[in-house]
Amino acid sequence: MFKSLTLIACTSFFMNTIAFAQSTIKIDGSSTVFPVTEAVAEEFQNSKKGAIRVTVGISGTGGGFKKFCRGETDVQNASRPISKEEMEVCAKAGIQYYELPVAYDAMVVAVNPKNTWVKDITVEDLKKMWEPAAQGKILKWNQVRAEWPDAPLNLFGAGSDSGTFDYFTEAVNGKSKASRGDFTGSEDDNTLVLGISNDKNALGYLPYSYYSSNMKKMKALGIIGGPEAPSKVAVLPSKATVENGTYFPLSRPLFIYVSSISAAKPEVMEFTKFYIEKAGELASQVKYVALPAKAYKMSLDNVAKKKMGTVFGGHNEVGLKIEDLLKREAKH
Repeated sequence: MFKSLTLIACTSFFMNTIAFAQSTIKIDGSSTVFPVTEAVAEEFQNSKKGAIRVTVGISGTGGGFKKFCRGETDVQNASRPISKEEMEVCAKAGIQYYELPVAYDAMVVAVNPKNTWVKDITVEDLKKMWEPAAQGKILKWNQVRAEWPDAPLNLFGAGSDSGTFDYFTEAVNGKSKASRGDFTGSEDDNTLVLGISNDKNALGYLPYSYYSSNMKKMKALGIIGGPEAPSKVAVLPSKATVENGTYFPLSRPLFIYVSSISAAKPEVMEFTKFYIEKAGELASQVKYVALPAKAYKMSLDNVAKKKMGTVFGGHNEVGLKIEDLLKREAKH
């Protein structure tokens, strides 16, 4: 009995010592960026052989920034730049940050594979469906275009705490968060996949990574971007159309933000550098568009020189090309 109690006590002490020795890096925010960060976190944890634990949440870009600016997380996944209001909240809390672009996304407008009446859609069509004035009024497909069927228009999109919601509403409706409210929304993109794949009359928008993992369940629509678009014909989302800037206006940069307070911890700084070094390779693996190698080198240089803050001034920018993002980062 004495030996058993001694063994239990020793085991308990050993486990507590391990738990105490293990550091934790807390990440939250965008579900769009989640696949990249999850892949990086897994490789990093494996490389540290369990000495460092990395947790990754998906409360959405907006929900994540609330935690980040309260100092509750070390790293923030973001599918849009930090907003002016979020900058102010972080500043009041004394939190500075590194803004690090990690990849590009093509936001996909998708329908059910059984939808036979639409393969391309204009930004004006999308606005007619999604603008605030459409709430309770535009309820059928033929109310958008007369040649489309007299069938229910069932919409699926990002929840209001999502950076995808912010970007889509600004790109389509001209103002961030300006949207009809009578649609099925979620910060979890898997919920949107399920909704679109189970409803013949559905239309929704979601990040490319989630679409590409479920291509047999959904059909991507070509986007006709309007007078400001580089191309005047319908363009499908792809690596090539994001890189050449023709998938307009629904391609966008993805970011992580690293707290300056957290970056003072060796394990967080090590993770940050590991992320930048692995981002291109792992972003491609999860079906996002990797940035040019010089973009990641620029980020490593900015971290080394402790260049913090944002190059966006608290504002989102619709249709920003990769080359334009690099020019901004070069001036950081």
